[in-house]
Amino acid sequence: MNRRKEIYMNTVVPAFLKEGVKNAMAVPRISKVVLSVGVGTKEANQKTALEQTTAQMTKVTGQKPKSTAARTSIAGFNVREGQPVGIMVTMRGQRMWEFLDKLIGIVLPKLKDFQGVPLNAFDQNGNYNLGLAEQIVFPEVDYDTIDRVRGLQITIVTSTHDRTQAHRLLELLGMPFAKEAGAVKKKTKKKTRGK
Repeated sequence: MNRRKEIYMNTVVPAFLKEGVKNAMAVPRISKVVLSVGVGTKEANQKTALEQTTAQMTKVTGQKPKSTAARTSIAGFNVREGQPVGIMVTMRGQRMWEFLDKLIGIVLPKLKDFQGVPLNAFDQNGNYNLGLAEQIVFPEVDYDTIDRVRGLQITIVTSTHDRTQAHRLLELLGMPFAKEAGAVKKKTKKKTRGK
């Protein structure tokens, strides 16, 4: 059994049962993890960029991503409807647990100046969205073989629609949340006018 799944079974479920959930089947769980990467349309060779990004994310997730296409045409961005603009992978079951274990245990602690993931990234459905600026933080991606650094979006979909329960679920699974909300936000300086 995967380490994170073991934590879920042995720690998360008993904790929720102690905190008032009456049935083990009603304990919030992670349904799936969706990883998406935008390739963009201004690439010199977009087809090659899509192929390289697909190969990298296949190594990271253990399954082949599907291509995503633009829904509408936007002239200002040189985007045509139906044009491939990125890739996405939906992970469930064993691959999902393996990816979460790698994300929480290896990738996030490896980030430069890491102070925890933001607390305010939950949507109204109890899902958590995390953006990473570089794909090279994953150990499977070789820096020497990439064409350019790309950001990616990770969405952790939970079975609950309550943000508090979703936060508690991820916290018990070991997600390193920021200690305080101010640790994530950049400090802004007050502008003073000269007389």
